Amino acid sequence: MSVGAFTLTSGAGVAAASSEPTSGQPAPVPAAPPSPEPAPAPKPAHVVLSNERTSTTWAHPVEEIPIRARPEVRSRTLARTRLATEDGFPEVYVLLSSFTDAKGSEWMQIRIPARPNGRTGWVPRESLAEFHVTHWLVEIALRSRRLKAYYNGKLRFNAPVGVGKPSTPTPTGHFYIREIFKLASPSNPYWPYAIGTSDYSTLTDWPGGGVVGIHGDFGEPQLIPGDPSHGCVRMHSRDIAWLAPRVSLGTPIHIVA
Repeated sequence: MSVGAFTLTSGAGVAAASSEPTSGQPAPVPAAPPSPEPAPAPKPAHVVLSNERTSTTWAHPVEEIPIRARPEVRSRTLARTRLATEDGFPEVYVLLSSFTDAKGSEWMQIRIPARPNGRTGWVPRESLAEFHVTHWLVEIALRSRRLKAYYNGKLRFNAPVGVGKPSTPTPTGHFYIREIFKLASPSNPYWPYAIGTSDYSTLTDWPGGGVVGIHGDFGEPQLIPGDPSHGCVRMHSRDIAWLAPRVSLGTPIHIVA
């Protein structure tokens, strides 16, 4: 009358009784536990580090190594990292994405600040120092001769500029800031600030390698807006005095026609 309740509450006793061997029958052999399956190999992972509009990641290098065409040690070499810019400042690399391969090795896709413009490549994570993030973006429109600066996607600054003349145009593309330095003397044609970029001009024999800069009016404020330069971008002194202290290294610069 209470068998069902007894079975549920005393199942352990019933099981123990049933495990005893009966006359003439061998005891059952317990099954071996299943062998543990090997842990699966990690899957390759790709992570975007910069959208180059509202968030851009950058870092200084810690060693000079080959920059590879693909995230593989045996991939073709495109260039080599540099510890310093042409002006002797610590070099800067914008990090576009990261890739962790099946062996757990982490690679960084970087923009290459060298001729020809526009190349990207891969270096191991350990070749770069601490990561930094900037939320600035600079856009330069050559036709309208305007520079606009955005912070977190919001327009913060809009000013006229002077750009390259037709024979020495300012190259278009996606670049970034590698140097920012303040000039003490108003007699310096670049005063009050000069910003070095990853853009290289069409003048291959220009002193310093032809790096396109953003700087003061070169003593010719009346030529802004216009196209008076050898490829650099000129700004009125009051305008670059506002811009330069606010933007950071690694800030993307988009130059459009």
